[in-house]
Amino acid sequence: MIADEAREKLIAAGRILDAAGQGDLTRGHVSVRVPGDPTHFYMKPHSFGFEEITPENIVTCSLDGEKIAGGGRKHSEVYIHSEIFKARADVMSVIHAHPTYAVAWSATGRPLLPISQPGIAFADGVPYFTDTVDLIRSPDMGAGLARALGSHKAVLMRNHGVAVVGASLEESTILTIWLDNACQIQLLAEAAGGAGPMFDTDVVQRLHHNITQPDQYAINFEYLRRRAQRQLA
Repeated sequence: MIADEAREKLIAAGRILDAAGQGDLTRGHVSVRVPGDPTHFYMKPHSFGFEEITPENIVTCSLDGEKIAGGGRKHSEVYIHSEIFKARADVMSVIHAHPTYAVAWSATGRPLLPISQPGIAFADGVPYFTDTVDLIRSPDMGAGLARALGSHKAVLMRNHGVAVVGASLEESTILTIWLDNACQIQLLAEAAGGAGPMFDTDVVQRLHHNITQPDQYAINFEYLRRRAQRQLA
């Protein structure tokens, strides 16, 4: 993926996340590593919504959380991204958002269960970060979040939001939407009296494998990209 393509995909991811209700005014952010340079990443600028990312305001940052280039301001929570990138060489993209259902579920402190297809995407577990509800504005706080994330796809930041990662921008975007869907479904199930018997582990693992393939993320990302473009037309 060349640099221009990465920036265009970052813009598309922002529009997709906004259309999916993942925005919280200007407070969410999305990033992707610079192609061919894992020590730097492109990121949504401060003071703009997900849908307002442009080639001119995208910020380029280092793994120390310093702004290197770009017309926008860097986010104060840049350390969510820089410290996760530093800790996880396999991660190409990071998203931080405050989705309503995911925040609500995070307040319970209870585990997310594989009771739906979106939930099964996280059958390998979603840990919690409980150090603070505050903004992640220092390398130490970002490193603590990265430790809580561990090797997982996402971490619930209790009473605050989520951090979701992927081996591609497509993966992190789709997983962010699925995580909120999974939390919404579990909240509804709990309100209805609780989930019934779950499927056997081998069934869950088979579906988990099938729906978390790179082509599945790409297909769904491109669909949502087309849908967002139609809404703008």
